[in-house]
Amino acid sequence: MDLPKDNSTEAKKERKEFIITFYSQWIAENTTKQIFNKSLNDFINVRFLSIQETAGHASHTYKSTIAVTYLTEILESAKHITNVKPKPENKNQQRFSEIIVMEHSKKAFGKIKLTAGVLKGSNQKVQYCITAIE
Repeated sequence: MDLPKDNSTEAKKERKEFIITFYSQWIAENTTKQIFNKSLNDFINVRFLSIQETAGHASHTYKSTIAVTYLTEILESAKHITNVKPKPENKNQQRFSEIIVMEHSKKAFGKIKLTAGVLKGSNQKVQYCITAIE
């Protein structure tokens, strides 16, 4: 697929559809919907919120859209940077006790930011968003 690189509303819409389709294919191939992260020494799970949030944010730029295609590598190899409190005004973050900020350096691409949330109660780590650091 030849993705549009401009920032028009139509281009963002096409990129968003691409990301949603990519996640659908990824889930079909990764039925457990989780990847073990070396830095956290724990699994990061992919859920509906992961798709929703990433499609919404990563579709804004071409580079972030491409970054999503490295999903398995990012989930596996991203390095822990810091933990922050969820934003109280952000409804999607209210289910998390904390947000884990991580980074992955991809050769010939650059840095990619991965945020994961720690679910209240279960302490399960859920991929929240992926974007390119530009």
